Amino acid sequence: MKLYKFFIFCIILGLSATDIKAQNLSWEEVEPGIWKAEAGEPEVYDLLSASGAKPRKKALEKMGNVPFPISKKDINVQLVDGETYLRFPLEQEEEVYGFGLNFKTVHQRGRILRLHVDHYGDEDNGRTHAPTPFYVSSKGYGVFINSARYIDVYAGTAVRKDSEHPPVARDRNTDPDWTSRPYSDSVELLVPAKGTEVYIFGGPTPLDAVRRYNLFNGGGPLPPRWGLGFTQRVHRMYSAEDVRQEAKEFEERGYPLDFIGLEPGWQSKSYPGTLEWDEGRFPEPRKFTQEMLDKGIRLNLWINPYISPDAQFAESIEPFTSSHTVWAGLVPDFNTDKGRDIFFSQLGETQVDIGVSGYKIDEVDGYDHWLWPDVATFPSGLTGEQMRQTYGLLVQRYSEDLFEEKNRRTFGLVRASNGGGTSFPYVIYNDYYDHQNFITALINSSYAGVLWTPEVRASETGEEWLRRVQSVVFSPMAMINAWSSETKPWSFDEVEREVKEMFLLRMRMMPYWYSEYAKYHFKGIPPFRAMNLEEGFHSELKKEVKEKNLAKNPYEEAIRQEIKDQYMAGKYLLVAPMFEGQKSREVVLPKGRWYDFYTGDYVGNGEVITVTPGLDNIPVFVKDGGIIPMMTPRMHAPKLGEKVDIEVRHYGEKAGRYMLYDDDGETYDYEDGEYQFREICVKKLENKRFEGSISPPEKNKPNTVGNVSWKFMTQ
Repeated sequence: MKLYKFFIFCIILGLSATDIKAQNLSWEEVEPGIWKAEAGEPEVYDLLSASGAKPRKKALEKMGNVPFPISKKDINVQLVDGETYLRFPLEQEEEVYGFGLNFKTVHQRGRILRLHVDHYGDEDNGRTHAPTPFYVSSKGYGVFINSARYIDVYAGTAVRKDSEHPPVARDRNTDPDWTSRPYSDSVELLVPAKGTEVYIFGGPTPLDAVRRYNLFNGGGPLPPRWGLGFTQRVHRMYSAEDVRQEAKEFEERGYPLDFIGLEPGWQSKSYPGTLEWDEGRFPEPRKFTQEMLDKGIRLNLWINPYISPDAQFAESIEPFTSSHTVWAGLVPDFNTDKGRDIFFSQLGETQVDIGVSGYKIDEVDGYDHWLWPDVATFPSGLTGEQMRQTYGLLVQRYSEDLFEEKNRRTFGLVRASNGGGTSFPYVIYNDYYDHQNFITALINSSYAGVLWTPEVRASETGEEWLRRVQSVVFSPMAMINAWSSETKPWSFDEVEREVKEMFLLRMRMMPYWYSEYAKYHFKGIPPFRAMNLEEGFHSELKKEVKEKNLAKNPYEEAIRQEIKDQYMAGKYLLVAPMFEGQKSREVVLPKGRWYDFYTGDYVGNGEVITVTPGLDNIPVFVKDGGIIPMMTPRMHAPKLGEKVDIEVRHYGEKAGRYMLYDDDGETYDYEDGEYQFREICVKKLENKRFEGSISPPEKNKPNTVGNVSWKFMTQ
């Protein structure tokens, strides 16, 4: 009998030992330069199905075909105990970027992450607002894992004993080059599911891989022109009359303002919310909304999707909500038709239909201690984990539908997104408030297929306030969100003039920003992007030599330097923000001649320069031949179809070319071809002077360009 039990035990051990299945992937080219493979048995619900992303096929066709970018035989898949292990090769000098919206690091090689939607908690560990499972290689390709699960990432950290390129074993006792992180030749990922879709995006450059990823996910959003102006968020308990007075003060002081954000107090109850106007503070919401529109100001409403039991529709939506509550509020399941219809009908009928222009969708990210747990169940059958990874996608998708049905573009704020969410007209924000980390997040957003704003909240000094304002002028959304401290743009007398000038600069640059967003939509080029995506930029990672304190830490090692405080803004601009207390800073210029944005003076070529800009300006530099279309500063964005005069600035010694985008500025008619790109050309004459021209407008296409003047900045 004992022998029989031992035999059975050995069989069980044998089954366990063989519960590992290797798989050779079969790659299908689904779009030019984009390949898909199925590892194991992919789940029906994933990031792309949640987002509803649809490729921009014509734009991808224009990018053309490229060879498969990595060795297929070096891509490995194993199915182990109901989970999927993936392995992709890395060369010795290869760097990787991406893996979501990181705040402190740009180079991700050597990092271990768990990609998990959450509020950012001061550590780049994968828990962030947009943990997009997409990475880009310095070799010019990208990898995307289409799974709505928490994914573990070992980005060049794990070393297999069967590696073809193993690290050298070093003696810690005698070798000064010993490291606790020896070289690894692979990126390894663990997906806690029986399978997943895998996508490879070809280049040939890293920017091309990013472009293909963005276009595969629908292209970037094209905001309405008013979305690129300034937004001011007001105190959570403001009334309609308070908002009127706020708008009036902006007007009287000459500060541009395009949309006002109403915080939770517009609702009768919040945390959880009713999504119903408070009758005391906003007795006539339709009249109030129209009144603000007549002044050229839109309203953006704060919401989170957790429903108060006192909401009029609470009883009807209750059967379509989670097993768990948030702040004692119901959590709608947006993957049920009925739950989705009840919730978004409330937004449509009482808010969007009366002229509300957008939303700030809060708290769809985390923290664990108040959000639903992973043990939560939902009527659609999805797990708490799957819903956590995709809830931000769902609220963006179905709220945008409300505006698209009205043929009115929106531009709002959200706290969570993920792979597949590139096309949504939302900008991510959070309550973390480190200025330098905000700039690093802005850089990393270009690898994550999302937009991020380094918003301005409270500041201790006028210097800090001005430096933060300067950053948002050169970011996706120019937002002042200092209502809690009641700080206004003009609160610091010592820098009020400079702050106002920055407000006006944002408005003057609207033709440039609008054109760059159009290229994000139609061509997949992020309007704000990492230097590592710029041609001619070479940032060598170096070990920072520092004095070791071996008494404190006998295993202390040198750390790596990386450039994470400067970025590209549009086709031609390099932005290098200043932070409070800085008098000067270094800027790494890509190869080619660069010029000062404000003066047109030459500053350098492929070198490290030191700048001392003073308080007035944020350092900005323009490529040789750069063209920046600008307009007269104004208090509000141009109205539907309104013509504006354009001043075209040219920098440097080279001839230049720029595609200026134009449409009606507010509707979705551009999706039906109602738009045009007009070519701006600057050529050098025999007398070494410059001459500019702009192509004529197309017939029967929107044309908002009035008179065009020219300013050649480099003399």
